[in-house]
Amino acid sequence: MRTSAQMLTVGAAAALLIGCVSGPAASKGADESRVLVFSKTAGFRHDSIPEGIAAVRELGATGGFAVDATEDAGAFTPKNLARYDAVVFLSTTGDVLDDTQQTAFERYIKRGGGYVGIHAAADTEYDWAFYGGLAGAYFQSHPAIQPATVDVEDRAHPATSELPKAWDRTDEWYNYRSNPRDRAHVLASLDESSYTGGTMSGDHPIAWCQEYRGGRAFYTGGGHTKESYAEPAFRKHLLGGIRYAIGDAQADCRPENGYRPLFDGTAESLAAWKQAGPGSFSLSDDGTLTSNGGLGMLWYAGSGSGSAADSGSAAGFGSYSLKLDWKVAGDDNSGVFVGFPASDDPWSAVNNGYEIQIDATDTPDRTTGAVYSFQSADIDKRDRALNPPGEWNTYEIRVEGERLRVWLNGVKINDFTNTDPARSLRDGHVGIQNHGADDEVSFRDVRIKELPSKPMAYRASPGD
Repeated sequence: MRTSAQMLTVGAAAALLIGCVSGPAASKGADESRVLVFSKTAGFRHDSIPEGIAAVRELGATGGFAVDATEDAGAFTPKNLARYDAVVFLSTTGDVLDDTQQTAFERYIKRGGGYVGIHAAADTEYDWAFYGGLAGAYFQSHPAIQPATVDVEDRAHPATSELPKAWDRTDEWYNYRSNPRDRAHVLASLDESSYTGGTMSGDHPIAWCQEYRGGRAFYTGGGHTKESYAEPAFRKHLLGGIRYAIGDAQADCRPENGYRPLFDGTAESLAAWKQAGPGSFSLSDDGTLTSNGGLGMLWYAGSGSGSAADSGSAAGFGSYSLKLDWKVAGDDNSGVFVGFPASDDPWSAVNNGYEIQIDATDTPDRTTGAVYSFQSADIDKRDRALNPPGEWNTYEIRVEGERLRVWLNGVKINDFTNTDPARSLRDGHVGIQNHGADDEVSFRDVRIKELPSKPMAYRASPGD
């Protein structure tokens, strides 16, 4: 949530907010989130707009944020926009803001404001480059309303964490003039083989997020039909997108390309993993691994590795970016191990590798984001980036040479260099810990991207 917004009195333009009383507007308390729904149209008008406004109001009532709605572009002034944590463009079409209003909105985003685009928000402001970058892509065409399968690619983001991996629903499916994948983080895409009329050559993003020019942006291509706003799954999708945009939930919205799965939620992918030590992990129908008992570790042995006694054939990693999603139920303990030799003994990983800890209530060098017992995370950054128990988080653990960096939900929180000659990060395995009977930690979507090897004398560039 942005906390810099001032308590303001809104003049005549904001008095036209749909559903608000005329006269002075309510002040925004320091801990109160507020969302503006903007639904002005200068082109095609969707008859689902009233249902969309009603749905956002209902989501706000249960989700803890206030909602105003307007079709008056005069609400786009610096003072009025400062009242809001996010602005929802609900099936806007055409040229809806003048130059002065566009400038005010650009400043709002650059100062940390949030944007949510729904459906025809991509059919808006074609001549305003800033808006096109914020929305992520412009509308091109659409086939008839029909059922399709949505492939959920990111299962940690609050907009998609509660959706099935294959989400079947009916809507009007947009084709876009460009693919946003290289500049935004794709949350879900359309399976073009599941319907007719897709024109994006099999890579068809339909929902995405990004940090843009200082602000947060979420877009979903769903929401054409009135029925969409009564669908429980679509409402959860929309609520999660709004929560991200207002800063109530954290997520890694950097573009993500070039990763391959080590665990994709299927039992087949687990065949390349081995359990070391006591306890285990259980696999649920939704593709989530949850720890049981311990102290043990599930580690990636690679295909054809055989037993741990034949560990010389097991595949390790050198220079790589490892990403995985994790969630704790409460005050639980786990960790991600890197840089250790193949072994049936989990203590081998403890003694020879490094653990990136998951446990937000331990001492600084043994808490979430720490390189366990070696180096604390930046606690202030960690605390701002961390989602609470019951919500998903994403780690990126990047190993290059003897340098290990950790990102939590897209924020770099640790930068550690190994100087112990008895250990090396240059060649080793990766694993997840099942810590004990009282610890319940879940994991999803473990993936890796192998990187070019760094020279021995690695020097960080500015901002690296």
